[in-house]
Amino acid sequence: MDQWIATPWAEYVSHSEDPTYQRAKGYYFLGSMRLEMQPVGFDHSTDHSLLSLAINLYGMVHGLPLVIADSCSYRKVGLRECQPDLSVYVGESIRQIPKATNIVDLDVYPAPNIAIEISKTTLLDDLGAKRSLYEQIGIQEYWVVDVEQSKIIAYTMNPQGSTQIQVSSILEHLSFSTLELALTQGQTQDHSQIGSWLLQEFQQLNP
Repeated sequence: MDQWIATPWAEYVSHSEDPTYQRAKGYYFLGSMRLEMQPVGFDHSTDHSLLSLAINLYGMVHGLPLVIADSCSYRKVGLRECQPDLSVYVGESIRQIPKATNIVDLDVYPAPNIAIEISKTTLLDDLGAKRSLYEQIGIQEYWVVDVEQSKIIAYTMNPQGSTQIQVSSILEHLSFSTLELALTQGQTQDHSQIGSWLLQEFQQLNP
């Protein structure tokens, strides 16, 4: 079911709650659902964890309050749902969602500031339909990580469209070229080594 299928909202919710799809990532947009069930490879999962490490280190170095959620579901009932690989709340928004929250209701709570998709087999969809979905949900910044090329395609978002960027506006002064270099290093170095290098890089920045 790794494709968009026209489906009523109630049927999508039924599928998403079915134990058969317990490990699937669910998306709903423009009356269609997508359940991603493909196995996650070593390269995808290590890029995922390395990017999470980098964001956490950046926040720690610069005293930036942030929370990273891993594969969290965000829902606007009857209209949209997404489950980005990583999502980041920055600043005051980190205190608005109770810890016990399951699926984040976007009619009650804010969308994350940043949504991130780690893309190996879903790159075109992540750059297309999902980007439009994230524009409508209210994400401020969207990152797509091309696993095979160790590249990051990033956008600043609004409901009228999106614009590609080279430097994050949410994590101020953070250049995506630095993160791309970290991803490239991940092909030959362990995460402790890369983390030490990132700390040095981040300490030289002055947000």
